[in-house]
Amino acid sequence: MTFRYGITVPFDAPLSEQQELYKEFADLGYTDLWSSEADGTDGFTPLILGSQWAPTMRLGVAIIPAYTRGPALMAQHIASACEAAPGRFVMGIGSSSNVIVESWNGIPFEEPYARTRDMVRFLRKALTGEKVTEQYDGFEVQGFTLRRVPQQQPPILIAALRAGMLRLAGREGDGAIINWLSAEDVTTVRPYVEEGGPDKEIVARIFCCPNPDVEVVRAGAKRAIAAYLNVPVYAEFHRWLGRSDDLDGMWTAWVAGDRKAALDAIPDHVVDDLIVHGHPEECREHIDRYHDMGVTTSAISIMPFGDIDPVQAARDLAPAAR
Repeated sequence: MTFRYGITVPFDAPLSEQQELYKEFADLGYTDLWSSEADGTDGFTPLILGSQWAPTMRLGVAIIPAYTRGPALMAQHIASACEAAPGRFVMGIGSSSNVIVESWNGIPFEEPYARTRDMVRFLRKALTGEKVTEQYDGFEVQGFTLRRVPQQQPPILIAALRAGMLRLAGREGDGAIINWLSAEDVTTVRPYVEEGGPDKEIVARIFCCPNPDVEVVRAGAKRAIAAYLNVPVYAEFHRWLGRSDDLDGMWTAWVAGDRKAALDAIPDHVVDDLIVHGHPEECREHIDRYHDMGVTTSAISIMPFGDIDPVQAARDLAPAAR
């Protein structure tokens, strides 16, 4: 099997200053640039820049929340990205979380499965130029026709955690985007996606810190784990994966408001499972385990614990360094 190796962009420098960096990533053997959307840049702008700066690379967003853009605007954003990078854009969509959708954007986080499913169904129609008049569970579209139709329909990948959304990704998406899981956990989630067919793409956002100082990395990683895995959707995901015994102490202390105790309760082995760290060669071997377990595209996200240089870290983890 041919695997794809992606790097998460943008880095911390102003967007206008990253052109040479994007070009370097292509030279380093990365096949993809992947963006995200939470509290930094939006998901599309870094990729639009990448469409011109790195014309050989595939561009993916992991992910755009299904709630934070209306259906017509979502279709326009995707079509524009396809027009900027014909045949090279991959759309990632998902429910996101109550924190991003409700707490930060003031949108009720209701029926996440239905919202994601229906947005994908709408996009499948709208991106072909079909006139859409339809009542979905959470929204209604009356007479929308996309005027600038992509020459090539983009793959639509669905961010998925547990069984229902993983099956949706395989059934109605072109594959799944997964994150915050170990290489071994891939064997748990992959079969649900593959129920939809044998050729589904599985993209894993893999959090990496090529720093051999184990204690420094674990201290920083525990803060990141606590920030994410106390969000309800991720807490339920890890209960489903079987980590209740490992993480109950963290969850209990977090609810009680004792942040220090929550961090202290995270076992070191959970950090070592969820965060790729160590010498660069060790990190590359760990990333390979994700591919061995069924990930088709790795999207590396640098976590600069210990004040490592993120750009150098990306160089050290690149396919060209193998």
